[in-house]
Formats: sequence, structure tokens, C-alpha cells
Amino acid sequence: MKKSTITPTPHDAMFKQFLTHPDTARDFMQLHLPNHLRKYCDLDTLKLESGSFIEDNLRAYYSDVLYSVQTTVGEGYIHVLIEHQSSPDKMMAFRLMRYAIAAMQRHLDAGYKTLPLVIPMVFYAGETSPYPYPLNWLQLFDDPVVAYRLYTENFYLIDVTVIPDDEIMQHRSMAALTLVQKHIRQRDLIELMDRLVTIMLTNSMTRQQVRSLINYMVQMGNTADADTYVRQLAQRVPQHGDELMTIAEQLEQKGIEKGIEKGEREARLKIARAMLQKGMDHFIIMEMTSLTEDDLAQLHH
Repeated sequence: MKKSTITPTPHDAMFKQFLTHPDTARDFMQLHLPNHLRKYCDLDTLKLESGSFIEDNLRAYYSDVLYSVQTTVGEGYIHVLIEHQSSPDKMMAFRLMRYAIAAMQRHLDAGYKTLPLVIPMVFYAGETSPYPYPLNWLQLFDDPVVAYRLYTENFYLIDVTVIPDDEIMQHRSMAALTLVQKHIRQRDLIELMDRLVTIMLTNSMTRQQVRSLINYMVQMGNTADADTYVRQLAQRVPQHGDELMTIAEQLEQKGIEKGIEKGEREARLKIARAMLQKGMDHFIIMEMTSLTEDDLAQLHH
């Protein structure tokens, strides 16, 4: 089903015709940008930016004009986003935030390492007067006070790298995940055995969680003998014994297959080395041994 689109109004079309002209945009900003922001803008460097950063699902609604200006305090840009409205929109402040963040993302995509200031401005000329809706997007929440605190303070960080292990042990169903991810890069998994056993004995974990945890530890962790490690775990955590033994057997089988594969490859390399010493043609050797040109090149060293 084709999405319905909204045709820009004649009001929008005329607005855009005027405001896409840099001289007119410069006058607009000199007239309407607040002093404390205008002083950071070098209006002689005005550059009209493409509106292509607008998300597809917003494109039908936009009549904005985006300009970039260099700052008066060194390298960097300020984007001025001018939106035209011929009728009031209750969610306008939120829409401007979405536009502003999209403009910031495009700035990062262009290779910049810091976020640009994006100054959203609305040019309103509707029938309802004065403009009836909030101009601050935080006012659109049921509880603006909670929203203000949430979106203006630091986001919440759970930094597992600094949580003491003894504290992690009290984290109930989160304990195994947190402990393993904290230590996966720098410690041999054998050092986590006792704590992991305690966690698994005192907290209920689903079969899928156990499988996921062990697979993660084997893939990302440091342990010399993965299947032996999992067998030891199975003996000490009987409620998950069957699941852990199944994993251990699968790991052992993979290890055997890997060993056979390694042995076969070494045998083929040995045969290829003997053929090379006899001066046989490379293409014949590759065909008979299934080795690559790179493999044969290494045998020359």
C-alpha cells in the first residue's frame, strides 16, 4: 500500500522561495536570532544545506530550510533550522528536536568529531493567534519536571568494570552475566569457577541462559581446555548437569574434528613440500593437495 503524502502548501512554497536565498536568510537571522546566539554566528559564511537528512517518514511534512554558518570563535559550525508553519502543530517542538538530531547525525557522518549546535526556529503565520502550543519539547511530557531531569542530566551508566565481585555476587539473576562480562577479557575462566558455581547454585537460570553463557565464555574467554572446564562445572552444578554435559560433549567433538582437520592439512603440506622439492608444477600440486598458491608460497620460506 502506497503511503499518503502531504503536498506542501502555497504558504510553504513561498516561504521556501524567499528563505533559500542567502541574503534573505541573513536578514532573517539578523532580525530574529537572539543576541546571545547571533554573536556566535559569522553570518557572512551562510551556506544553504540540503534537506536530504530528513527522515523518510517526516519528508512529507517538512518545509524547513537548513543553513550552516561558521562560528566566530574558531573552527566549527552552527546549523540554523528554520521551519515554516501555516497551522499550529501540538508536537512541533518534538518534531524540531528530531530534525535537529538528524542534522547533528549528518554532521557526524561528514567526519566531524563533535556535535554542532543546531538552532531550531519556527516562522509561524497561522490563523490561530498567538501560537497556542508549547515551544519546549519537554513540556509535551505528562510530567515535564521528570522529563527535564531525565534529559538534561547524565544518562545512567552501569560500569561493571568497577563493581566489586562481592557486590556482583548479590545481583541475583544478573550476577552470572555481570561477573563473566566483567572478567572475560583479562582473567582465565578457571579463576571464576568458584564464584560461577555459587551463582548458578543459588540463582535460577533457564536452559537457554546457561547455554548462552557457556557459549559466550568459550568464544570470548581464556581457557586452555574448554570441554574439561564445562565438565567440572557440570559436576558442581547438578541442576544444570545434563545441559552442561551436552555442551561439553559438543565442544569435545569440535576439538576432535579440529585436530583431524589440522592433521590432514599438515599431511597435505608435507606432501606438497616433497613435490616442490622434486620441481613439480605448482598447478598440479594445488590440484592434488587442494592447497592454495599462498600455502605453497609459505612452504618456500
